[in-house]
Amino acid sequence: MATITITKDNFEAEVLQSPVPVLLDFWASWCGPCRMVSPILDEIAEEEADSVKVGKVNVDEESELAEQFGITNIPTVMVFKDGKMTEMSIGVRPKDVFLEMLGI
Repeated sequence: MATITITKDNFEAEVLQSPVPVLLDFWASWCGPCRMVSPILDEIAEEEADSVKVGKVNVDEESELAEQFGITNIPTVMVFKDGKMTEMSIGVRPKDVFLEMLGI
């Protein structure tokens, strides 16, 4: 499964009500470190399509969501399970860190 664009309109359905864990990336197109993290998350989305969902929130387009979660640095990656944020990482991290956050 490819990554999903998350907006304030689909956040509740795609993230909070998701039956599987969600890896959520807060990013922006002008952010160099975000461009480094993006292919890693795309890989996870493909490899773990049956067990997780990977969503991306563009902080420039979805400032309300970014503000709601207090995003001050990007990339910020969060894991949501059963509608609750359980893990958070700021900055570039290797793939195994994101998998560990998901419990994989």
